Amino acid sequence: MASHALKHEPLDEYNRRLIENLHPPRWVNPEPARRYNLVVIGAGTAGLVTAAGAAILGAKVALVERDFMGGDCLNFGCVPSKALIRSARAAAEVRDASRFGVEVPPGTRVNFPAVMERMRKLRADLSPIDSAERFRGLGVDVFIGEGRFVAPDCVEVDGNKLRFKRAAIATGARAAELPIPGLAEAGYLTNETVFSLTELPRLIAVIGAGPIGCELAQVFQRFGAQVTLLEVAPQILIREDRDAAERVERALIRDGVELVTGCKIIRVERRGSEKVIVADSAGGRLEVVADEILIGVGRVPAVEGLNLEAAMIEYDKQNGIKVDDYLRTTNPLVYAAGDVASAYKFTHLSDAHARMILRNALFLGRQRVSRLTIPWCTYTDPEIAHVGLYEADARQRGIEVDTYKQEMAEVDRAVLDGETVGFVKVHVRRGSDQIVGATIVASHAGEMISELTAAIAAGVGLGKLGDVIHPYPTQADAIRRAAGLYSRTRLTPFVAGLMKRWFALTR
Repeated sequence: MASHALKHEPLDEYNRRLIENLHPPRWVNPEPARRYNLVVIGAGTAGLVTAAGAAILGAKVALVERDFMGGDCLNFGCVPSKALIRSARAAAEVRDASRFGVEVPPGTRVNFPAVMERMRKLRADLSPIDSAERFRGLGVDVFIGEGRFVAPDCVEVDGNKLRFKRAAIATGARAAELPIPGLAEAGYLTNETVFSLTELPRLIAVIGAGPIGCELAQVFQRFGAQVTLLEVAPQILIREDRDAAERVERALIRDGVELVTGCKIIRVERRGSEKVIVADSAGGRLEVVADEILIGVGRVPAVEGLNLEAAMIEYDKQNGIKVDDYLRTTNPLVYAAGDVASAYKFTHLSDAHARMILRNALFLGRQRVSRLTIPWCTYTDPEIAHVGLYEADARQRGIEVDTYKQEMAEVDRAVLDGETVGFVKVHVRRGSDQIVGATIVASHAGEMISELTAAIAAGVGLGKLGDVIHPYPTQADAIRRAAGLYSRTRLTPFVAGLMKRWFALTR
């Protein structure tokens, strides 16, 4: 079994079931077909959707995976992290229950081993949908092993040569490494190892305040650890607008996370059983003591071992495989999808890429990446969700915008839920109601952003959203109220004067 499999620890009944589904120890690779319509390398979201879709349509498909079916999302990303986030929210709800008139017995605590066991069970329960056996049942030839190109139209795995008419590379990404002196010697966790914890570390230092770092910093703080979050930039979630990131900063600090921004890490030292991070910040030299260090600085494309040169495919280790607007590589027979070929590393984008490859590679389609409307969400509490352009992006493109911002503190359901920290902010092209971008900060921002995503994709203006009837009370009513702010701007003094005269005449 691949060494990657060792990251699924402990080997309890749930992880054994997971491994049996996703990297069966006794799996026997099939006899290769003479030629495949499509060979897919990588069985994460992009690879699985591509392989399943092509097989269902009748194509002869081979799927190659060296580690685990399901990729990062199921094994080390969305699924386990969101399971922990839900447990952490429950812990915060118990902690804050007195705000709602609910008295909780003193001494209530988080049972961390039980939390992690729940996560492992849920992950195993979801694994059959991505299993090698299921894909074999769909008619896909599943090969477990290292896939590498040996020619522009041929992939080799486990000594077998898989010739193809088309191929798709969907090998995903891996945790980025940091060249910090002493870090490797001290030892650290990444998203690929943190879900193997069975005991809660007392002191955790998280390096990197991007989505992964912020989500897990808040989770472990709510579980009862003392977390220090270190970020080189002057704010957390550097991609987001300052007003949005600031709401999450306040929430992290409220939960007890020690936040250090604008710092430079000098080195990591081992002092007995402790790990010490030495850093410079605006306040001078500081030392952060930790039992565990978690790296949350993002991910880099997984291009190693593919022998892409043999297939005449251009790539670089930082940005991944070079593709055009149709996801075609520099080898016209080969396409690439998902994290290995995109700056945006989201499961839902990998899914969209896969569907695009089915059209473009198998049916001569002309669907373009540049025409996709891509939302994303960071699952802190509150969440931050975004779609389209930020105001600064629009300005750089020469697009003048008007911005309408509705505070959640003025939305009835948010007030009743005690979830008033946040807002809905919508940018429209100046002089029209065309939505060019939106950001939502709210407890359920990820659920709310799809209404604005659909509006942008369908060309529905903000004014029209103001006419949409929302159930009352819901937090999504904030979108309708933001649209109401736009509609009020149409009642100019001149129009108001005309209306006043009209009503005076018709009384």
